[in-house]
Amino acid sequence: MVTQTRQPTIPLTEIEHAAFCKPEDELPAKSLAEELAINVRWQKIPGEYLACSPAELDERIAAARRVLGDRVTILGHHYQREEIIKYADFQGDSFLLSQEAASRPEVDYIIFCGVHFMAETACILAGEHQQIILPNITAGCSMADMAPIQDVEDGWEDLQDVLGDHGGILPVTYMNSVAAIKALCGRNGGAVCTSSNATAVLKWAFDQADRVLFLPDQHLGRNTALKLGIPLDEMVVWNPFKAMGGNTPEQLRNAKMVLWQGHCSVHTRFTTKQIESARQRYPDVTVLVHPECPRETVEAADLDGSTEFIRKTINEAPAGSAWAVGTEISLVNRLAKHNPDKTVFCLDPVSCPCSTMYRIHPAYLLWTLESLVAGEVVNRITVPDQMQQESVVALERMLALR
Repeated sequence: MVTQTRQPTIPLTEIEHAAFCKPEDELPAKSLAEELAINVRWQKIPGEYLACSPAELDERIAAARRVLGDRVTILGHHYQREEIIKYADFQGDSFLLSQEAASRPEVDYIIFCGVHFMAETACILAGEHQQIILPNITAGCSMADMAPIQDVEDGWEDLQDVLGDHGGILPVTYMNSVAAIKALCGRNGGAVCTSSNATAVLKWAFDQADRVLFLPDQHLGRNTALKLGIPLDEMVVWNPFKAMGGNTPEQLRNAKMVLWQGHCSVHTRFTTKQIESARQRYPDVTVLVHPECPRETVEAADLDGSTEFIRKTINEAPAGSAWAVGTEISLVNRLAKHNPDKTVFCLDPVSCPCSTMYRIHPAYLLWTLESLVAGEVVNRITVPDQMQQESVVALERMLALR
């Protein structure tokens, strides 16, 4: 049994999360040289790319793509900046993009404009001949970093010791996790979920075991469990820095949900006070938030749902309607731009893009493309074979529920 207590640490990606916050709604395009002045980790690339103007980036990216042709595809996550999305062949959430890549066997190189765990998932689903590239290797995810695999394995061992003879526990991980955690779920009877199907996956999980360990986002886990009628007093939080996650054996045995102590740095910014302010400004506003937001925020909102749900709901809303949205600012700005007949704005008055997504600057995309033209693959993301196989098991359990 792993029972030690250790000094709490904060992922560097969490410390850096507010680096790009601005008081304005718009996030102006800058050269990479200008953005390097912001105090976050940046991957070093050749100096010739630092001062490229938007026009030069456009011209050179187009030229590289003409040379590479159908051998390369560019995937753009919804949270990417506009300067990246315009180059994307497909845009969507992480899992849909990974499926899209896997459905294109003629493609040799998949450039994933997202964050590290997304590129890992694409690698898990892609063909053996396909190579996955992340333009900026420092584009991680603070939520995923809050669940290092060693901590998770230690916690899983403790939970098995305490609950093995008391109805057991099943692991379920959110897509926003490292491949090693998806693999742990695969080999222990568990599954992966997205924010779109978390309810269905949890229903399935409770048919298999008395309890669920939900990783790594406590808020999505809590909000989903509440929708299933599980009360708060049957949920505990697992703090990896405390012995037994900060719980007694009795508390763990009485719980139905064990929530890993992780969160999204973007979505925890949204508050009930922001909702009150939006309703004062626009009495007829509909407040729509992502379920990664804290419980109080989700309960105060009119609607909550996945990124795809948010997009669909606003795109199909009637003209003249007003929407206060609690999700990443790049997506909210894009929705406002594409729906000029509606009032669409972000709940947070400060524009705070996902600081790791925002590190995918067009200069990094150009560097990866021109490297491919020169016969060099940079920033290739790989997942060990056994880890891929076990992760696929967890993903297939999720897909079987559709």
